Amino acid sequence: MTSNAHAAPPASTAEIGFGKPILDFATQILAVVGAELQKLRHDPWELVTRAIQPVLWLLLFGEVMAQVRGLSSGNLRYLDFLAAGILAQSVLFVAIFYGISAIWERDLGVLHRYLVSPAPRSALVIGKALSASVRGLAQAVFVYLLAFIVGVEVDVHPLNILGVVAVITLASGLFSTLSLIIACIVKTRERFMGIGQVLTMPIFFASNAIYPLTLMPAWLRVVSSVNPLTYTVDALRALMLTKGVSEYGLPLDLGVLMVTMALLVTVAARMYPRMVI
Repeated sequence: MTSNAHAAPPASTAEIGFGKPILDFATQILAVVGAELQKLRHDPWELVTRAIQPVLWLLLFGEVMAQVRGLSSGNLRYLDFLAAGILAQSVLFVAIFYGISAIWERDLGVLHRYLVSPAPRSALVIGKALSASVRGLAQAVFVYLLAFIVGVEVDVHPLNILGVVAVITLASGLFSTLSLIIACIVKTRERFMGIGQVLTMPIFFASNAIYPLTLMPAWLRVVSSVNPLTYTVDALRALMLTKGVSEYGLPLDLGVLMVTMALLVTVAARMYPRMVI
């Protein structure tokens, strides 16, 4: 009896042994997130200045275009239709330039310290993606407040708000990881800014952010169907608005974002160490 008791390890020990790698991985991710949030804490005005763009789009572009007949979509007023698109646009514009911070870190020597740490490269990439989502969620707060002011019919059901948080977290992580991959390729701030500006407009305009898919020519609808921002807007429109619906279905929207995010994290984890070469 005694030998049998010693032969089998306690269940708690086995559970700890199984869970420790996951706990370590999560701890390493949170350490990166914490370091990134410290930067934001020292420069909180960045969030305020980022809020100017959605204000201009909703108050100027939205109010003017709402007067144009035929721009409404289904049972949505154009201003309601636009609100979710501007939220997605804000997330895109914040995240797509996130990679420039990696170039700064390389120049300051911070990247070297990251790479000599025992943390897996995927943990570093996911940590940066999650920290980018904090900026995206801050944008969401501004857009929601502005939407209430201009009379957008916003759905405030807690489950819908949680869904919006999940979509923004995924989209911010996706586009910031794409930004990191670009930074790994170009390696200079000047080239990065140029490529970032070139990418944002096609991604934005080749989506359903500011006009319905039905208004697009056939070739642009094909491009839009492989654009992650299209699925981001579609999910946000269904979750954010009281009368919003998803054209593709929320499972497909979330599935596309998660699969794309996983692929980009895999690529970024392989390329991240090359920034120091």
